Amino acid sequence: MVADQVDTVNVDTTRDRLVAAGVDIVDESGHLEVGIRAVAARAGVSHGAPRRYFPTLESLLAAIAATGVADLDAVLRPATRRGIGDAAVEYWRFAQRRPGMFALIFRHDLLDGAGADLRATTGPWFHAITAAAGDADRALTCWAAVHGLCVLAATRVPDAVGVVVDEAAVRRVAERLSR
Repeated sequence: MVADQVDTVNVDTTRDRLVAAGVDIVDESGHLEVGIRAVAARAGVSHGAPRRYFPTLESLLAAIAATGVADLDAVLRPATRRGIGDAAVEYWRFAQRRPGMFALIFRHDLLDGAGADLRATTGPWFHAITAAAGDADRALTCWAAVHGLCVLAATRVPDAVGVVVDEAAVRRVAERLSR
């Protein structure tokens, strides 16, 4: 019995180390740099170890993304309760601080069916925005605009056209579109 308990602890620890290593890679270089061998090397385990926990690269990416979703959720939920402008600013800050993770967590095309139900979290975000905006169409317009600003800023498009996109601009857009 004790041996089983110790084994379970090692399994959880190894899995957690693999996910943490993947999170580090995504935050440093983006999700395209995540590979089974790269994560194993970063975690300090054999190159075959990840396959015991993640049968596919997509399932590993889903576990990594789930960590990012939880991190965004931790700042987005309280901000949404304060107001749609605050929520937009926290969303923006996350995208600016962690662009690789921001890109990964919205890759539903890549992550669907990979073992993490990311929509279980993004659905409540949308419902909270809808409640704040008072209407699903306004909420969708607001989210699309804020998300678009985050993506455009990540690719430096505003710089190329001489437009400043910062927290104040994101707040203004969100508040105007949510009325």
